Amino acid sequence: MNYEKTLEDLEKTISELREENKTVPIIVEGEKDREALRKLDIMGKIIRFNVGMSILNFCDMIAQKYKSIILLTDWDKKGGYLCSVIKKNLESRVTCNTKYRKVFAKKSKIRTIEGLPSWINTLKLKVEEGKRILSIF
Repeated sequence: MNYEKTLEDLEKTISELREENKTVPIIVEGEKDREALRKLDIMGKIIRFNVGMSILNFCDMIAQKYKSIILLTDWDKKGGYLCSVIKKNLESRVTCNTKYRKVFAKKSKIRTIEGLPSWINTLKLKVEEGKRILSIF
C-alpha cells in the first residue's frame, strides 16, 4: 500500500465531503460516527439513523425535509444493508450520494466511520516514518 497516496486521496475526499456538507446533510448510523466526522472538522448537518424509528419512518422524515443527502453508513455487512435499504426507500424522492462511502471503503483498512480519524493518524505516522527512513539514505 502506498501510504502517501492513500493519505492524499483520503484528505482530498474529506475536504470535498466537508465542502458538500455545508449544504447537504450526512446520514450516519450512530453518535460515534458523528463524533468521528466532527474530529475531521466536518461541521455541517449530520443526522443519526439510530434514533429509535423504523427505516420507513426515518426515510419519510428525510424525504419531507431534504432533496439530497450524503449516505455514509459503515462498509461492514450491517452498514451495507442500511445503505441499500435507505437508498431504496428514498428512491425517486431524495438524491442519495454514496460516493464518499465508496472511497472510504476502498482506501482504508477499517470498516467503520468511527475508525476514520485513527486510520488517518496511522497513515500520517506511516508517511512520516517513510520520509525519515528515506532521509537516512
